[in-house]
Order: sequence, then structure tokens, then C-alpha cells
Amino acid sequence: MAGVMESVNQRTQLVGQNRLELLLFKLAGDQVYGINVFKVKEVLQCPKLTMMPHCNPVVRGIAHIRGGTLSIMDMSLATGQAMLDNIDNCFVIITEYNTATQGFLVRGVERIINMNWEDIHPPPKGSGKEHYLTAVTEVEGKLVEIIDVEKILSEVSPMEEEISEEILEEEVTQSAASKHVLIVDDSAIARKQIKRCVETVGVETTLLNDGRQALDHLLAIAEEGESVAEKYLVMISDIEMPEMDGYTLTAAVRNDPRLANLHVVLHTSLSGVFNQAMVKKVGADNFLAKFNPDQLATMVTDRIKAADGGE
Repeated sequence: MAGVMESVNQRTQLVGQNRLELLLFKLAGDQVYGINVFKVKEVLQCPKLTMMPHCNPVVRGIAHIRGGTLSIMDMSLATGQAMLDNIDNCFVIITEYNTATQGFLVRGVERIINMNWEDIHPPPKGSGKEHYLTAVTEVEGKLVEIIDVEKILSEVSPMEEEISEEILEEEVTQSAASKHVLIVDDSAIARKQIKRCVETVGVETTLLNDGRQALDHLLAIAEEGESVAEKYLVMISDIEMPEMDGYTLTAAVRNDPRLANLHVVLHTSLSGVFNQAMVKKVGADNFLAKFNPDQLATMVTDRIKAADGGE
């Protein structure tokens, strides 16, 4: 466990190189799962849990950790599998998603592996819409399933998706009808959240699943002689994605003169301080932490005003 935590503490070193580290773990059976180490704050033996009345069944209790109180969710239950038993022998992975901290109960923690995003692939076609995966990969001949934590959180503790009325200016929403936004995210839940938010402003949307798809799409537009900056008001991209991450996608856009003028906003549940530095490094125009509908809608309305020659 000490070795695992040492690696967790060094998690930022590979970000921006289209590489990631996966923390491997198991739930009720032998299947191996993964989570990006960059989301992990701590791994510890399951502490004593206090039951909470009327809470979601996925929440096994709350724990007092480092002077604070944290909900502990059973990741096996949350993904439609059997409840984990004998939890005193289980582990808790403490993560930070969407500017909030949460704990996930798992059967056992395996190890951390260093991988390239090119080796991380979308879930196989035909796997349906109800699965809890954002991606899969292979490690030593075994399939590793990467959990869609945002889907779990949206079911256990849904986020507010309404936009404040004062943000939706009539003049802007009328102008929005001629605008188009490109959304790139490997999480189906995140894509839907972003789509609903920006379409409420009035713009049209195109949705893609990963950075490789997005870059190919933009290059195809450029090959046809069309300006991507005129076609798309903004590209809103996740950072963590199979095949190609958002940092690498942004750098590729900036390095191609045909794409370089596209307005790029990185939108992610990764913690913000480190990302502000990475935004400058790869040339993105802005960074937004997931998921704040008012901030997202404000960014889109500001872009509409700028495109229309306003302030």
C-alpha cells in the first residue's frame, strides 16, 4: 500500500504527454477495473462507517477522515453488481470529481500502471447504453474496464443542471440559433449534460467521443476548404479521453494553421490548479471545472457576443 500511495503522490508527472497512470482494483469478482490516478487523493483501509438514514443504498455510510466527513459509496453496488461484504477488509479510494471529494469502497487495490492514451479504447460496440464504462484496455492479456465515475455520481447525487435566468439574454439566444458548438467527451453522461446546457442557450451541437475523433473531424472539415473557426463557435473538450486526451488534441489544433484559430475550452472534473498551467502550455483559451451550468452557459454567451462583435 505504501508503494501505491507513493505513486499516487507523483501522479501529475505524465499529464500532457498523452499518457496516464491507472490505479487497478477489484470489486466483487475477478474482473480488474481502473481509475485515472490523477483523480485519486488517497487510498486507505476502510475506516469505521456510520450509517445514514434515508440515504441512497449505494452509500454504505459516512467516514471521518482527516478531520472531515466523507460519504463512502459501494462501487460494486453502484455499477449494478453485488454488495461488497466484510467491508473491514475492503479499501476506500478517495477521489476528487467535479470539485467535490468522495470515497469509493472496493474489494482490493492491485497496483498502478503507466499507459498511453492510445492504448485506451472506447467500450466495444454492442455493449449497450446501461454499462458503467468510459473505456477499456488490456494489461498483461487481461481486459481492464475503466469506470465512468461521472455516471455513478449523476445517479447517486444528481447535479443541478438549470441555468440561472439572468444569464439567458433574449438578444443573445436569438443570435445563438446560427452558432454551432463542438462537444468532445468520453462520458455519455457528461456529453448529455453539456449538450442540454449549451442548447438551452440556443446553439446547435455536434457530439464526439474522444480526441482522436475530434481531430479527424476537424481535419476533414479543413480538407474541404472550410474554416473550422467559422463553423464552430467553440470546441468544449474533456481532458481524460481514450485514444487522445484533451491536452494532446488542443496542442494538435494549435500546431495546424488550418485549425489554430478555433476557440478551445477544456472542461474537466480534474482539479483546477494544475490544469490552469496546462491550459497555457498547450494553448487552450480557457479551462472550466465540471459541471457548473451557469459558468458553462456564461462562457457560451460570451463567445456569442464576441462573434457578433460585442464586448
